[in-house]
Amino acid sequence: MRSVMNPQQCFGQTDISSIVLDPKSRDDIPQLLRGLQHIYVDVALRERVFAILAELLPDRVGAEGKANPGNGRPGMEQWKILVLGVLRLGLNADYDRIHELVNQHSTIRQMLGHSEWKDKHTYTLQTLKDNLRLFTPEILDRINQEVVAEGHKTLKKSPDEALSVRCDSFVVETNIHYPTDINLLFDAIRKTLETSAKLCGHNGLTEWRQSAHHIRLFKRSYRRVQQLKHSTAQCEKKRKAKQADLLLAHKAYLELAESYLARVGKTRDRLILLPSSALLGVLDGYVVHAVRQIDQIHRRVIKGETIPAAEKVFSIFEPHTEWISKGKAGVPVEFGLRVCIVEDQHGFILQHQVMERMTDDQVAVPITQQTKKLYPTLSAISFDKGFHSPPNQAELKEQVSLVVLPKKGKLSAADKLREHDPEFLRLRRKHSAVESAINALEVHGLDQCPDHGIAGFKRYVALAVVARNIQRLGAVLRDQSVKCQRDEYRKAA
Repeated sequence: MRSVMNPQQCFGQTDISSIVLDPKSRDDIPQLLRGLQHIYVDVALRERVFAILAELLPDRVGAEGKANPGNGRPGMEQWKILVLGVLRLGLNADYDRIHELVNQHSTIRQMLGHSEWKDKHTYTLQTLKDNLRLFTPEILDRINQEVVAEGHKTLKKSPDEALSVRCDSFVVETNIHYPTDINLLFDAIRKTLETSAKLCGHNGLTEWRQSAHHIRLFKRSYRRVQQLKHSTAQCEKKRKAKQADLLLAHKAYLELAESYLARVGKTRDRLILLPSSALLGVLDGYVVHAVRQIDQIHRRVIKGETIPAAEKVFSIFEPHTEWISKGKAGVPVEFGLRVCIVEDQHGFILQHQVMERMTDDQVAVPITQQTKKLYPTLSAISFDKGFHSPPNQAELKEQVSLVVLPKKGKLSAADKLREHDPEFLRLRRKHSAVESAINALEVHGLDQCPDHGIAGFKRYVALAVVARNIQRLGAVLRDQSVKCQRDEYRKAA
């Protein structure tokens, strides 16, 4: 059975409250560890966070479906999982770097509860991956609320002090290659053949023993189409010949793909009679992707149709990926999902939302309502013009007393009066500070999400927000400690 943290210290183990961190260091690690240390040292905060972490994993379930809380090998303590997750996102580190740090970095090992000289325990790479995937966005959001509350307790002069927040969105890219319809079809057929070969191997069939050879043949056909698309012809006659060759290459490419799918269908009919395998569902998913891409290539190339954006998929591995064009200089298009964040005047991220098939104007009211529910002292919120719509202006005024939402287009007399109000102008000038929070998130992990699936994407974003707020808490506590030391030194002098 897992525990949040072993209360019994080992011989030679340094208590977390006694870990000494360099206050002059400008590296990220001391700030992150300072924030984590405060969570552990503050008894009330620790109990609340530990109560949330205790829900991280369900008890092991027995054969009769009943929970067996005392059975099973004990897993990694939840406190260690939190420390590792915060370090991974706070440092924008891959698993290999985290693996090195937790086995070799003495201060991090003390934060994990290991003694400096006697404890020789090391972590395997797969153990780190398996445990960090156990977080859920809901649990991380609750931990984030506790961290933000502690940050406000540290910085706010009064619990009733009003919050003024800034809201903006940015793109978190998914880890995919640039999508074209032909390379998406190649990916789908490649994975279909590999999965079929694996299923046949598991069930003693020999139908796809030459799967690697077939993939090479299909790739050769794919390269032929790709080369013809990229070739250039100067005269009209050569251009027409190139178009004819390209059309024939596409037809050959599609025919080969369809022949492979027909063979896979026959294989599946045989496999379904054998003991069931989880890979059958995976195989069906790749076949669906392949059929869709064949249809779209046929419609676009052979029939000359334009494929609607709603029908397109930009990755068979990360199907939630969206084509996003925000008009940034030098960045014509990004592949990923928008993430909306709400940052307060103290630099803490109060709320975030992963925007699936949503635009800025569609998220403005829901995220404001969620933030207001969690933080009733919210009194002002600012947006940019992308969040504007007439219904948003009306609904947001009912939620928050001061809404800084510039209107698009020509302003009426009432809009001019509203947008030239001194308080409106003051908060609008301060709105650009949210770009600092966005940049900090991108630098510390949210430039590109390496985790797979929409669940992994949401978990990765939520963990990045928690890590950022813990680092912000650690920086605030460090600055306050340095200031106190300076004041004491001046008094003594």
